[in-house]
Amino acid sequence: MLPPATEMLRQLIAAPSVSSPDLRFDQSNRGVIDQLAEWAAELGFAVRIESLPGDLGKANLIATLGEGEDGLVLSGHTDTVPYNAERWTDDPFVLTEREGKLYGLGTADMKGFFAAALHAVERFDPAALRQPITILGTADEESTMNGARALAESGEHFGRYAIIGEPTGLQPIRKHKGVFYVQVAVGGKAGHASNPALGVNAIEGLQRVLVALQSWRDTIGDRHNDEDFEVPTPTLNFGRISGGDSPNRICDECTLDVDVRLLPGMERQAVVSELRDVVANELDGGPWTFDLRAVGGYADAFSGPTDAAFSEAVETLCGCSAKSALFGTEAPYLAELGLQTLVLGAGDIAVAHQPDEYVTMAAIERATDVYAKLIQRFCTDAP
Repeated sequence: MLPPATEMLRQLIAAPSVSSPDLRFDQSNRGVIDQLAEWAAELGFAVRIESLPGDLGKANLIATLGEGEDGLVLSGHTDTVPYNAERWTDDPFVLTEREGKLYGLGTADMKGFFAAALHAVERFDPAALRQPITILGTADEESTMNGARALAESGEHFGRYAIIGEPTGLQPIRKHKGVFYVQVAVGGKAGHASNPALGVNAIEGLQRVLVALQSWRDTIGDRHNDEDFEVPTPTLNFGRISGGDSPNRICDECTLDVDVRLLPGMERQAVVSELRDVVANELDGGPWTFDLRAVGGYADAFSGPTDAAFSEAVETLCGCSAKSALFGTEAPYLAELGLQTLVLGAGDIAVAHQPDEYVTMAAIERATDVYAKLIQRFCTDAP
């Protein structure tokens, strides 16, 4: 018998699993994976823990209960984003309950999902399953997507349908934008600030690049528009600028980090190439050099399942219509494996990646009920 959902969440939160492209913050997710594997085994799942290629500290969990070709996959990532402990009211690794809210790093995004999914499975006699249930727990969704990418590259068949338990307020998400990061580095020449002719100021070059990218942002918005999204156009966010070391020295290098959000149908490599042309044209004939490249992990845009009957069945069980999302998920990788995929989980994306992240116990209980209905529909009532 599984521990109560609150106790499960307490143990998962207590196992740090930060993933970050900055190795100063990056951690293993094995504590979470091993705990989930233990609980899944107690329910009768056949459990596999697969280390990511070249990284023994990171692993995926694949747990299967029952047999068949058209089962249901319940999938979630086991990692969290980095955190600023001083901004939290309480220790982010100690589950804290106040006024019906469960606070802790990863409660909503998305360790609470596993407590709900496993408790939903516990309601069923494995002998009653006519199609299998698979639980996937992935690594590094918050940084490189290497866990989901490894699953996609394996080409393994896990079933026909998939639910990813990201926090959506238990409203199905049928498509979402893609996200990746670009870094622009502008090079100049150092010199004494008393005479501008002694150097080339990289900050001034980057200033020109910013204006050009702002203009391109408007242009691309005119070319690509999808009213299904709250923000119907692609977006560029200038997230960080760094450069220079002293007011009395001409800056010889300046970098800009940009968050790019794409609509379904837009190709990441084509956008990178176009951005490079924009920067090259703006700096052409000037004294600056530049480099533009995609950095870190990325999530492709997701255009949704092709099986309308699956979407309609999930909408009926949830009692609400599917919508679109601005954030990225692992859905494109599961779709690569032939899974009809929707995103559906407890909690609010607005509290994810924030100090004092929380999920309510009521939301976890409702998610458990919804997942149980999905198991009933696709695994026990299935032919």
